[in-house]
Amino acid sequence: MRELTYYVAVSLDGFIAGPDGQFDAFLAEGDHMGPVWARYRGTAPTRLAEAVGLEVDDGPFDTVLMGWNTYAVGLPDHHLASPYEHLRQVVFTRTHEAPSGSDAVRFTDADPVETVRALKQEEGKSIWLCGGGALAATLADEIDRLALKINPVLLGGGVPLFGPRGYAPRSWERTGTRAFDSGVVLAEYARRPEAAR
Repeated sequence: MRELTYYVAVSLDGFIAGPDGQFDAFLAEGDHMGPVWARYRGTAPTRLAEAVGLEVDDGPFDTVLMGWNTYAVGLPDHHLASPYEHLRQVVFTRTHEAPSGSDAVRFTDADPVETVRALKQEEGKSIWLCGGGALAATLADEIDRLALKINPVLLGGGVPLFGPRGYAPRSWERTGTRAFDSGVVLAEYARRPEAAR
């Protein structure tokens, strides 16, 4: 069965973006970039990766999931209606229409949990949840792995790693930690078997 991995940059105080979706406080340069890309190849928008000479093939994921706000980061200023052309793209939204040029993106108002369970039954590589926090909260019981790029910054507010979901402790097992001179720490976790559905 395929796994769902929530791979995302996060601040020291637990935010994945600022109040208006800002993410420019996260480090885009440093000694963490090469090793993190080698581990999670293919997790940059296709055109951006090509522009800086990064290969997007042979990564751990073949499908990317996101909520509308995460998807809309590339709209309209960057004109990235299909940001991850090299991956199967699914955007969960109940209120937005697909923009022009987004034919390769599946927009759905279907239940995210049911959608993920169906995707997990298919053949293929792992599934990447790239945001946002509300979608992560909805899918908390379906997430098999966490891969957090912890950045040495406090945002003070914004989009939390997991949106509100009520008190429900879930145990995770650390599978890897790597600290870089840049201050970024890549922390990886797997759901503990006893916490599995």
